[in-house]
Amino acid sequence: MKKFIGLVAVFSFFAFAQVALAAKASALIKGTAENSPIAGEAVLTETAEGVEIEVNVVNTPPGKHGFHIHENGSCDDMGKAAGGHYNPDGVAHGLVAKDGFAHAHAGDFGNIEVAEDGTGTLKVFIPNLTLSGEKYNVLGKAVILHEKEDDFGQPTGNAGGRIGCGIVAIVNEAPQETGVSAPMEMPSVDQAPSK
Repeated sequence: MKKFIGLVAVFSFFAFAQVALAAKASALIKGTAENSPIAGEAVLTETAEGVEIEVNVVNTPPGKHGFHIHENGSCDDMGKAAGGHYNPDGVAHGLVAKDGFAHAHAGDFGNIEVAEDGTGTLKVFIPNLTLSGEKYNVLGKAVILHEKEDDFGQPTGNAGGRIGCGIVAIVNEAPQETGVSAPMEMPSVDQAPSK
């Protein structure tokens, strides 16, 4: 009986640890230029295998736009304060979902394609990326939406300026810049502020 109770206790511990691991974070994306209508959200969900990232943007110029996690947690100076791509291993630029950490920056997520109506979605899973671990942890870092397509050239993909930025924060904690305590409800294109 004691062995059974011990096994139940061990199983319960690992089941609880698995639930606790499923952290969720959000980065509310705002345009970097004054009065920019660009808005969006990146939702990051940690699992035992890595982090799933789902990005939605509105009021964004149509076409492909590079989307990356950068090394600093600041959107100041039109996103320039976010620094370079998050690259803890000091490797070449690439597409981390395809190339892995050995051949791409940990923040290299490729492109988000924006339709003519200004909306775009990107969904990607990155194995071994974390919100709570010591290595490849992106909590508190900036997500950057670039003005142009990431062409995967070196050293950073030639994606141009930074037109949108947000800071990755745990969902149940209010992001410092906005005071929002839950993922934002995205405005429809019709509700977007006019220029």
